[in-house]
Amino acid sequence: MTGLPEPRTRAQRLADTLARLQEFTADAWVATASARGGEPYLVPLTLAWLRDRIVLASDGPTRTMTNLAATGTARLSLGTTRDVVMIDAELEESFPVTDAPAWVADGYAGATDWDPRETGNTYVYLVLRPTRIQAWREVNEIPDRTLMRNGTWLS
Repeated sequence: MTGLPEPRTRAQRLADTLARLQEFTADAWVATASARGGEPYLVPLTLAWLRDRIVLASDGPTRTMTNLAATGTARLSLGTTRDVVMIDAELEESFPVTDAPAWVADGYAGATDWDPRETGNTYVYLVLRPTRIQAWREVNEIPDRTLMRNGTWLS
């Protein structure tokens, strides 16, 4: 295709994806759905990339929390339509802010611009394990967009 930049190598795409995940106050769109197959629900949340996991914080009684507890799955998107990272993830653990281990609570506070421990006791940390990660900029990167499959980085 003419006019498009050359597609990135897998190594460059992986490096770009990890850099985006590790950005201070990385924001993602998080999509969940109910266990009964109800309407998808989409919200913006700030994430922290800690120990190869996505850590989110949300108020406990939200629809996102209810959906994640019921299905254990979410889809996240970072970036723009011309430079996107798509992540399918499974809920691995959740912790009330008052009971979270230090690596979660301190790690999240250090990677973002806020500390959920200061907002009230109803907040919960969600630890998600990525199962598939895809990244692409333009149509010429779509054929080789998968960087992780079944929780394993592709070489």
